[in-house]
Amino acid sequence: MTKQELKFFDRELSWLSFNYRVLQEAKDPSVPLYERIKFLAIWSSNLDEFFRVRVASLRSLLNFSKTKKKSDIDPSTLLKQIHKEVEAQQEEFGGIFRENILKNLAEENIYLITENDLDEQQKNFVSDYFDNTVIPHIQPLLLVKKKIIPFLQNQRLYLAVKLATDSSAESERTRHTYSLVEIPDDRISRFVMLPEKDEKFYIMFLDDIIRFNLNKIFQDFEVKEVGSVKLTRDAELYIEDEFSGDLLQKIQKSLSKRKTGVPSRFLYDNSISKDFKKFLREALNLSKEDMIPGGRYHNFNDFFGFPNPKKDSLQYSPMPPLKNKLFDREPDKFKLIKERDLSLVYPYESYDHLIDFFEQAAKDPAVKSIKVTQYRVASDSAIIKSLIEAKKNGKEVMVFVEVKARFDEEQNIEWAKEMENAGVKVYYSFPGLKVHAKIALVTRVENDSLNKYAYLATGNFNEKTAKIYSDFGLFTSNPVITNEVSKVFRFISRNKIKHDFKHLLVAQFNIRRCFNSLIDNEISNAKKGKDARMIIKLNSLEDKKMIKKLYKASQAGVQIDIICRGICCLIPGVKGLSENINVTSIVDRFLEHARFYIFHNDGDEKIYAASADWMKRNLNRRIEVGFPIYDNEIKNKIKNIVELQLKDNVKGRIIDAADKNKYKQQTGEQIRSQYAIYDYLKSLN
Repeated sequence: MTKQELKFFDRELSWLSFNYRVLQEAKDPSVPLYERIKFLAIWSSNLDEFFRVRVASLRSLLNFSKTKKKSDIDPSTLLKQIHKEVEAQQEEFGGIFRENILKNLAEENIYLITENDLDEQQKNFVSDYFDNTVIPHIQPLLLVKKKIIPFLQNQRLYLAVKLATDSSAESERTRHTYSLVEIPDDRISRFVMLPEKDEKFYIMFLDDIIRFNLNKIFQDFEVKEVGSVKLTRDAELYIEDEFSGDLLQKIQKSLSKRKTGVPSRFLYDNSISKDFKKFLREALNLSKEDMIPGGRYHNFNDFFGFPNPKKDSLQYSPMPPLKNKLFDREPDKFKLIKERDLSLVYPYESYDHLIDFFEQAAKDPAVKSIKVTQYRVASDSAIIKSLIEAKKNGKEVMVFVEVKARFDEEQNIEWAKEMENAGVKVYYSFPGLKVHAKIALVTRVENDSLNKYAYLATGNFNEKTAKIYSDFGLFTSNPVITNEVSKVFRFISRNKIKHDFKHLLVAQFNIRRCFNSLIDNEISNAKKGKDARMIIKLNSLEDKKMIKKLYKASQAGVQIDIICRGICCLIPGVKGLSENINVTSIVDRFLEHARFYIFHNDGDEKIYAASADWMKRNLNRRIEVGFPIYDNEIKNKIKNIVELQLKDNVKGRIIDAADKNKYKQQTGEQIRSQYAIYDYLKSLN
């Protein structure tokens, strides 16, 4: 590689660029109205998590002058860039909501109204609703600078209210009282349907119902000013690098602290006066860096539950999961898998086939043991219920539970305890290491011998997310794979033996080395004048060592196509560095989550699917599993899917040095890959 300075996009700014692609979906008029509203909710939810985790982490660096930087950019400089980009996106978000969403709702005779829009009949309804439903949950908090500082709950919504006892004109001597009113949307719906009139539907924020009735809360005062506020707190548990003691106990203890973490963002209604804003900052002991301007409403993730009186007409048409013909024709899944490798592509193909596999394993008297990794599972998990049933049926059941899966820690611990109570052998997280692999292994007695059946996937054992995440799962009884899956389970059950993997790519053992070797092979072929190509599909590309290797491959003449949904720190198209690398990102109806790695290998293609992205954390600090695809039909299935995604000229965005998220130009036939994949898989079934 030349001595030319290597270039990288900053990780945090790249993530914000990804979230902007989500915002693009919210303003795309071809997307059904209520789906656009959901994309606003996704954008908002994503940004909340970004501030709770990433921005909070950067803020913590500012307090330690000797701390090694986690970014090439000084943390204070980077935070300024983040705030600038976030403010720009929030302004665009507000414009989309006001000028597009509200207008389009009105065109459908659905009106989101405020307290200023009510007629007499509606005023009576809102007043009665407040008296009968809301006021029992209202408890104003007094704010007195340097004397009374209420604790603001993380992510909770409040109305900040400026009050006066003197109803006369404002003067320097006017004494003001300040209060916070928590919006009880954890007990009452955030949106309230008002009575329908003349086939018109009226919806009101709970926030505005409270605004309308503030005079009932503060009967002896005059309301001078009102603004909505929200405090986001640091959500990091700060236990990643602890290597001693009871990790489960530490996590349980830390979870309670998450609600009281230091502030990472105070979002306020930008319409409030400068003096009121200053008072809030000083009264709540916030810094200027905490203050982020916003709109009239916060917590737009609540729009996932926005009432839809017209139902299906304003949403995506259903795409019912396809029954895989191979699974559907044979009730005995083990017989089927023994004949050949099988695959499922979610959410296009039915996740019920995987649930059926576990349910059969739980009931089959020939099955002796079941082993599974658990990272994120559904709140009502059919798979875990099958594991508990299997234990009751006398089978050996082992589950590795990753209790450091962010924001799923409590649910994972609850499921783990329920499994332990049923007698399941549960292993918990390693200190300093996450188990992110998605694998299962079933051992069965057949003709007096033990045969193994493995399931390896790119996504979690979660039937809920399987409806909206695009993932891939492989079933196999191939001993070269199942024996190595068994080695992974031995390792994560605290077996200290140094395992050797020849087929699986396993982080902590060989994954980085194998990926480097596969890229080096393409570089070697390119230098020999042979056709050299790679296709990489992942969620995030951040690891600088892997990016440098891709730059080296590009300089050698290897043609590289990358489909990257989220963070991409590689800068494509730079002459002399990455001109042979093309990067696209697809954000559409389903969340792209599968990872595929395809290497031309001089015509003898090697294809892997994996749980791992190319991020430092995945390759260095996790147990990940990449698995080879040996069945030619499944190879073709993956290649055809990936080719459709590379051709996507409807939802595909170009990632380039300018980082403008431009849509691919539509030339010729329009290809929207997620719909094309559904049609392709339908043709196979």
